[in-house]
Amino acid sequence: MLERKPLFDNVIELSFQAGVLFGCNIYLIFDSGEWMLVDIGYEESVPELVELIRQMDFPFARCNTVIVTHTDVDHAQGLAKVKQLLKTTVTAHSLAVPILETGDRVRTMAEIPAHQISLDMPPVDVDRAVHDGDTIKVGSLDIEVWHSPGHTDNHLSLRMGNLLFSGDTIYRDGCVGAIDGQHGSNIVSFMDSLRRMRNSDVEWLLPAHGPPFRKNDRLIDDAIARLERYQHMADFGMCAVDWPLMDEWEREVAEGKRPT
Repeated sequence: MLERKPLFDNVIELSFQAGVLFGCNIYLIFDSGEWMLVDIGYEESVPELVELIRQMDFPFARCNTVIVTHTDVDHAQGLAKVKQLLKTTVTAHSLAVPILETGDRVRTMAEIPAHQISLDMPPVDVDRAVHDGDTIKVGSLDIEVWHSPGHTDNHLSLRMGNLLFSGDTIYRDGCVGAIDGQHGSNIVSFMDSLRRMRNSDVEWLLPAHGPPFRKNDRLIDDAIARLERYQHMADFGMCAVDWPLMDEWEREVAEGKRPT
């Protein structure tokens, strides 16, 4: 049996366990012989991840589910394969269901021609659709589902005691998940999700990329302020709420005002 290296009580992060980085952070939550996965990453890594789980002596039959925080390809491409290998279920937000079940390569960011990205996105049946306030049980642990849209419209965070598995909401360096209308980003919702996180009594954030870190209200406030400014930019297209520069330009055109 491989020695387990929990980052927190009842939580193993598989990159940290293996000593190598996978496509995203993959968390294994365990208690009383039961366990579940949060995200799975790319399909090519699934056999290695499953073998790692086997070596840590987690019985495949005791896997409650694999829950995906959101539908981006770097989080969800391996769902169909891991479901097959572990004979387990897939859980996602209800808005993620049609995207995952059709293998939508545009909404999952698997197909981005401008960046020469063209990846497979195997469709997978979602066994349980969850919503804000639902609870997922692992042994004696209660894991609360938060709908935390912003990066995508189907984004979830998961609260377990003083821990929040926060997906692509915010990282230790203060960056936030990419804002892109193609996969349902919404700046107003993003700020609301960050405020909910800030105002909670959560102590630790476990993001989907980069290291887990202690919640820092100032860091979150800075991210919210940055997103507030992004709402009012001429080049943010469908993710902006207004375009004050365009309003100024329209007035200057009407007045025939020249540059000064």
